[in-house]
Amino acid sequence: MYSTVRTAVLDGINAIPVQVEVDISTGMPVFDMVGNLTPEAREAKERVKTALHNCGIALPAKRITVNLSPANIRKAGTGFDLPIAVAIMMAMGIIDEQKLKGCTLCGELNLNGEILPVSGVLPIVFDEYGRGIEHFIIPHKNENEGKLVCGAKIYGINHLKDIIENLESSDAIFKSGITDSRDCGGKYADFADVNGQKFIKRACEVAAGGMHNILLVGPPGAGKTMIAERMPSILPPLTENEKLELSKIYSVCGLLDNDNTLKVDRPFRNPHYSVTQAALIGGGTKISPGEISLAHNGVLFLDELAEFKGGMLDLLRAPLEEHCIRLSRAGRNVTYPANFLLFGAMNPCSCGYYPDMQRCRCSEPTLRRYFDKVSQPIIDRIDICVEATPLSFDEISSASANETSEDIRKRVISCHEIQKKRYVGETFLYNSKITTDKLEKYCHLNKREQSYMENMYEKLGLTARTYHKILKVARTIADLESCEDIKTKHLNEAICYRSINEKFWGGACG
Repeated sequence: MYSTVRTAVLDGINAIPVQVEVDISTGMPVFDMVGNLTPEAREAKERVKTALHNCGIALPAKRITVNLSPANIRKAGTGFDLPIAVAIMMAMGIIDEQKLKGCTLCGELNLNGEILPVSGVLPIVFDEYGRGIEHFIIPHKNENEGKLVCGAKIYGINHLKDIIENLESSDAIFKSGITDSRDCGGKYADFADVNGQKFIKRACEVAAGGMHNILLVGPPGAGKTMIAERMPSILPPLTENEKLELSKIYSVCGLLDNDNTLKVDRPFRNPHYSVTQAALIGGGTKISPGEISLAHNGVLFLDELAEFKGGMLDLLRAPLEEHCIRLSRAGRNVTYPANFLLFGAMNPCSCGYYPDMQRCRCSEPTLRRYFDKVSQPIIDRIDICVEATPLSFDEISSASANETSEDIRKRVISCHEIQKKRYVGETFLYNSKITTDKLEKYCHLNKREQSYMENMYEKLGLTARTYHKILKVARTIADLESCEDIKTKHLNEAICYRSINEKFWGGACG
């Protein structure tokens, strides 16, 4: 007897359809599995055999061949257990094949037949539903995750026997999925808690307005981490597409809660500087997403920037430009989204007090070694670099009301709306993402402003990349003021956001 069941395998955050074929024929009793399987997928043979036995189903003393097609795609994960078991029962005549026609299955089995949850159910259901598959049989603990795809009909099961019993009695076992995007506001701390640092707050507003990368340099206690933790609170809400894409990434990592909600808050990821390469950018034996992908559409906060291991920060150069990460391992290439706002923070030197020479204990060579830990190519990819100065006693003890995150967020949302209207039909949505060939169109300077920037280019020794970033930041500053043209004051403020390069890296703006 021959049977086939549909399932899927993950490729990044996308699902590729897979056919599980089972043939039971005469011959020496043997159970073979083929189809380019990883060791964990090949182990499904023992789990399926034992689970069927403990459910009272004895495999026939015949040749059983299981093929996962197409064979040119590497099959990884434990989600093939359930479709293999169901395909075998179909070939044995226990389950009617017609009742599962147009249905996708996935799930892991333990040895007594219980169905265990698996990672990546959301992208599997979403992509398969887009291919015209409406019915899905998945683990019960993944049921709410599957229901996030509106229109998909989901059946969550706890045990292998549930399939047999329900398919024998009725095929009306599926529940329609309804996307639930409840707003979980109030997750982040408020900028109203931050006293002083008006210049830094303004820089954060500009960074959020155009989704520009930002770096704060300052001594301990200047409020760098406190401000960074509040950055997501001034970003606009995620769109429905952004929620879904972010939720797919967390589903692949097994981090999506089974609470019937998509990820509704912009992520804030704060990896320690001892993070490994695979944990930061992704990779490992299973090629999983890293912190830069988990921060997709949100904020990646790298505190103590100069303490990251040598070369680790340079791994971010390509993702910061391409907004994705391409991971290549033996025989497999995977691409994960990585469109994040980088928020860096670091001390001005090893002891933390440069340029206060009365307190700073660092020698000139020590200072240079410390600054060189953050390479110039990384600095060039950060749009806004500002210094966080120590707070005075009056600022710390001030009882005056500070501007709230909601007030700042309203201006940022208005700025984003201007950009969305301007960039209709383009491949980008924000000022920070303007491609070089579109700069003249969207960041056009009048004669006066052109002359001003020509002088600044020579005076400050700008690089082409830094010059372009100044134009993009100036465009955002103009948008925050609802100004159609970029004025000299906007350019001047944008240049101020690069002025610390001369103090710390030896070049005014790059």
